[in-house]
Amino acid sequence: MARIRDRTEDFKDVVRHTAVSLGYDESKLAAIMASFIIHKPRERSSFAKAALKTLESIGALEQFILNHRKDYVEMHRTSAQERDSIEHEVTAFIKTCKEKIDILQNSINDDEANSKGWLGLKEDSSSADTIAHKHGVVLILSEKLHSVTAQFDQMRAIRFQDAINRAMPRRKLKRETVSKYADTSNPNKSDMRELDEIQPEPLTVQQQLLDDETRALQVELTSLLDAVQQTETKMVEMSALNHLMSTHILHQAKQIEHLYEQAVEATKNVELGNKELSQAIRRNTSSRTFLLLFLFVLTFSILFLDWYS
Repeated sequence: MARIRDRTEDFKDVVRHTAVSLGYDESKLAAIMASFIIHKPRERSSFAKAALKTLESIGALEQFILNHRKDYVEMHRTSAQERDSIEHEVTAFIKTCKEKIDILQNSINDDEANSKGWLGLKEDSSSADTIAHKHGVVLILSEKLHSVTAQFDQMRAIRFQDAINRAMPRRKLKRETVSKYADTSNPNKSDMRELDEIQPEPLTVQQQLLDDETRALQVELTSLLDAVQQTETKMVEMSALNHLMSTHILHQAKQIEHLYEQAVEATKNVELGNKELSQAIRRNTSSRTFLLLFLFVLTFSILFLDWYS
């Protein structure tokens, strides 16, 4: 086995002599020789730059959620307006990241449409590999955004559950207050007679009107409290359904990615099949030609032998 020799130094010497013969000065020569040691980084494509920016945005969103987790979950730390502001910022951030991922997906679809050749088959296998790599990048970004969104959904569910737990004792307290007020507002007949004897008639009518208004207001507040509780329960259910839907969407994205990989593999198999068919056609043609030539030579030989004999 022949020994392998490293010719790197010889190549550097040739480059150095060529640069000197072309009249390069010392600075250019030093830059050329330094390029053998420190290679210039490859310039990233627009897709790679956009994907990295999207990943940085998702990372910033995750850090923002972690920094404001206690402020959002613990009720005594911030007010309701501040928690609503945090939720609005997170929602806007998620929407922006989702739009960036959609832009990347649309660019992949455009590249895939431009790379198709005759009969919808891909012209170059390297472009198919690049498109598959881009699909994988978009899938990773979608999974990362889904995990961050799931964290915020859990925080939102905790907030709504705390709101429901706080609303339930107030509802019971209101009902107890109404029952106690009803008991205290209905004295026995002897007390009513004494009050009728002591208080004048206009004051009794005015007191009765105030009692009626108070009871109506309490009934209205109780109905409003019930409506608020139902709304909070529905919000918790909507949050859980949103989390479940996002989970199913992520599962469908994985299935779509698997189907895409199978389609790429099927396309490669079709291309290989076409190549094998072309080779089979060439072999069939050459074998047919050889067979005709063999029959011709055999026939000529038989005729020659018959003539010779």
